[in-house]
Amino acid sequence: MQHQSTPTAQRNARILRSGMTDSERKLWSGLRGERLGVKFRRQHPFGNFIADFACLEPKLVVELDGSQHEGDAEYDARRDRFFREQGFAVLRFPSNAPLTNLEGVCVAIQEEIKVLAGAAPTPALPQGGREQEQKDDL
Repeated sequence: MQHQSTPTAQRNARILRSGMTDSERKLWSGLRGERLGVKFRRQHPFGNFIADFACLEPKLVVELDGSQHEGDAEYDARRDRFFREQGFAVLRFPSNAPLTNLEGVCVAIQEEIKVLAGAAPTPALPQGGREQEQKDDL
C-alpha cells in the first residue's frame, strides 16, 4: 500500500498531535467521535506527509492553512497531489475558519462526505419549508 507512513512521519505526527493549534483543536471538537457520521483521524501520517485531518472512508483529507503555509504553495501542491494519487479528496480551509465559523466548516466537510459517498448534497428547502410540504400532501 503506497500511502503507508514512514517512521519519521509517524514520529512527527505524534509530536503534532500533542501540540495542536487552537484552530486545529476547535475543528477536532467538531470532527471527533464520528460527529459528522464518519471517523476522522487527526495529524494522520501518509507516506512522508501528515494530513491535518483524514477520513479513511470515504477518502477525505482536511487541511487548515495557517501562516506556516505562506510561501509554501509548491509544497502544498505536492502534498495535495500525493493525497489525490492515493484516492483522497482534499479540502483546504484558512486556519482561522474553525475559530470564526466552525459550523460552516463542518457543513462544508459534511457536504463533501456526502458527495464522496455518492449521495446528493442536501437541497435547500423551498420557501415555506415543512409547512409547504405538508400542504402539498393534503
